[in-house]
Amino acid sequence: MSGPDQRAFEADVAKATFRLGQADGRWRLVQTVWPHAFLGVTAKDGREYLLRLNCAGYPQTAPTGGPWDAGLNQILAFGLWPRGQGGRVSAVFRPDWKDGSAIYLPCDRESFAGHENWRHEMPSKIWRPADGIVQYLEVVHELLHCRDYAPPLRAAA
Repeated sequence: MSGPDQRAFEADVAKATFRLGQADGRWRLVQTVWPHAFLGVTAKDGREYLLRLNCAGYPQTAPTGGPWDAGLNQILAFGLWPRGQGGRVSAVFRPDWKDGSAIYLPCDRESFAGHENWRHEMPSKIWRPADGIVQYLEVVHELLHCRDYAPPLRAAA
């Protein structure tokens, strides 16, 4: 039996905004093993990054997570993470932050904690329960398509 957070997540991924992003190839729901959602987000070079997001308490509580290796069932090796060229991508995809367990974004539950200043510095990136998972995915997709994005240091095995 699913709880209210899982039902809310399932309702959000059934909405047109999520389905449109999926149809456009921006992201896709790979699977849900509650409370984790596994979502693929496509970068500008066509590479797909799998995110494992803990969605417990959704949507009132923001998801948290980061790049994931489905084959090994663990955090993606840091050498396979998206890279930046000293800009926004480098600031967000930080293996040194929480040992790679969370993306450094204002809409990420773990990253927002202790960063109240983000409410004023980046109000558009703060988690908005009404926008749901699409907000998180749009922010990640935008980063993977910005000028700063660079592919990982090494290719996946």
